[in-house]
Amino acid sequence: MTHRRFDLFGWQRIHTGDSGEPERGAAQPARPDADDSDLLDAYSRAVVNVVETVSPAVVSVSGPHDERRGGSGSGFLITPDGYALTNSHVVGGRSKLVAQTSDGDHVDAAVVGDDPATDLAVLRLASRELPFAAIGDSAAVRVGQLVIAMGSPLGFHSTVSTGVASAIGRSMRGQDGRLIENIIQHSAPINPGNSGGPLVDSRGRVIGINTAIIAMAQGLGFAVPSNTAGWVVGEILAHGRVRRRKLGIVVTTIQIPRAQVRELDLLTNTAVEIIDIEKGSAAAAAGLRAEDWIVGLSGRVVAGADDLHRLLAQLSLDQGLTVSVVRDGSLLELEISAGA
Repeated sequence: MTHRRFDLFGWQRIHTGDSGEPERGAAQPARPDADDSDLLDAYSRAVVNVVETVSPAVVSVSGPHDERRGGSGSGFLITPDGYALTNSHVVGGRSKLVAQTSDGDHVDAAVVGDDPATDLAVLRLASRELPFAAIGDSAAVRVGQLVIAMGSPLGFHSTVSTGVASAIGRSMRGQDGRLIENIIQHSAPINPGNSGGPLVDSRGRVIGINTAIIAMAQGLGFAVPSNTAGWVVGEILAHGRVRRRKLGIVVTTIQIPRAQVRELDLLTNTAVEIIDIEKGSAAAAAGLRAEDWIVGLSGRVVAGADDLHRLLAQLSLDQGLTVSVVRDGSLLELEISAGA
């Protein structure tokens, strides 16, 4: 008589006698040997190693005890002399915060720089010789790879969750309405309080900063990429703020008539129309006017305000810009000098 039984290792075919007991010499259910056990434990070992390496650098962030405004969240140290990263919305416009370390120590933290456009902020803890986390390359993240989220969700300090990178290259809006590019979507469970905490790969390198979840959804977390964070930190430490090109214009997105698209051989059927220009701005110095339609910037297509913001953030302050505009039915190229 042959029975099939399911256990952790799959369906097994077992030959039994009339009593139902396995016959002598019959095939027995497979048992894991030492190598299989090692294989099963590889995932756990990877997570444990990462947690032991990175968790000492993770902090909880909140306002001073005598301050009732603002919320709380997480952060992590990026240098041994006390510099740390968190979310701009965790800072909430405050200049001073308190960071609680994994050892339970409470340390005063000053806000060095705040960038709502990327939902990132840099803190400086009043302490030295601190453990810190290594920053990885978010451009190397692959969909499906293991990711580990750390932080203090709902006030539970030093909480760890795991998942995979679900998607890359997402976009979401920052507090000022600009798009944050290359957001990492992941399935590691996160909750309010995880904001500002690190998203880490299997080698213990920070690849993202957890920033948002979708209410009433499961397994939908989002993290600002570490490469964006590295740029923001560099700008804040060097200049005290994130410098961005600013044209000094108020715009709206319009539809271009099809006849004009064909006549001017445009690569887009929408454009950014200038509604108003700030006096003394780079746009005014370049000769831009109200009712001009911006269709390109330095050889790149501009189909809407998001394109304009993205390109201005990508282009160096040290290079000149060429703005392609449609004015009175003609296509013009206007120059904006470097540094403007």
